[in-house]
Amino acid sequence: MTSARRKPYGVKGAPYGFLLPATILFVLFFALPIGYAIWLSLHKVQVKGLGLGAGARAEVWAGLGNYTDALTDSELVDGALRVAGYGAIVVPVMLGLALLFALMLDAEKVRLAPFTRLAIFLPYAIPGVVAALLWGFLYLPDVSPFYFVLDRLGLPQPDLLDGGPLYIALSNIAVWGGTGFNMIVIYTSLQAIPAVVLEAAKLDGATPLQTALRIKIPMVAPSLVLTFFFSIIATLQVFSEPTTLKPLTNSVSTTWSPLMKVYRDAFNTGDIYAAAAEAVIIAVVTLVLSFGFLRAANSRTKQEEAR
Repeated sequence: MTSARRKPYGVKGAPYGFLLPATILFVLFFALPIGYAIWLSLHKVQVKGLGLGAGARAEVWAGLGNYTDALTDSELVDGALRVAGYGAIVVPVMLGLALLFALMLDAEKVRLAPFTRLAIFLPYAIPGVVAALLWGFLYLPDVSPFYFVLDRLGLPQPDLLDGGPLYIALSNIAVWGGTGFNMIVIYTSLQAIPAVVLEAAKLDGATPLQTALRIKIPMVAPSLVLTFFFSIIATLQVFSEPTTLKPLTNSVSTTWSPLMKVYRDAFNTGDIYAAAAEAVIIAVVTLVLSFGFLRAANSRTKQEEAR
């Protein structure tokens, strides 16, 4: 009887067969590149003599030397500080607008809600490079219709591609492109709130503002944490916006962000070993910050549930 109930080997191994393609792709395009980057970061090129001839350049063990050089590199540190200032603008503004739009769309009486949702989400569907190019030309005084209108009205025409306003210009591109995605995530959570809870609040005399502040926002807190988590990761990996705007202004250097420095070291100066070490450092910082924020959010959620 026991042998009759035993499943054939092919049936027992079926789940592993389904997992095999994904596992192969994961190893080839994720695990191996990461391992290779770590291996490169622990090596360097040693040049003998003038570096000419066979055997004049050899790959040798560098240990943590590349990491020490990267952490003491002023260009990488300055780029990290610029990204921190950029993120201080992007994350709160983007999530604040996403929450506001989601709450407005979740109101009882909303006209053209499907069209409004699509209009807010549509910028997210535009590739980041294309969006940066579009906004870049709108920032240029010679071709921008905004500057033409300001000139006709006799109003000052700020240069958004120079100095401090550059942070606002770059942040605007990110906010414009990312608000729609975060809004959809939050709006989906709002739609999942039981109608009974909202009806009870309405019967108790709660105004729409009080319902939003005391019921809706606390109940979509997990979605807010998720969008914050995604926004932090995207901010630390900013690359396409400053790279695209670089030909339009001298204020954006080749090392404006840490990822831009990685790109320059790897493909312009040809030092792939230093670039690998910098990439590993960025990945580790992103992992640590993301894990820290996620753990803090989970801890706060458990404390609130305990109350």
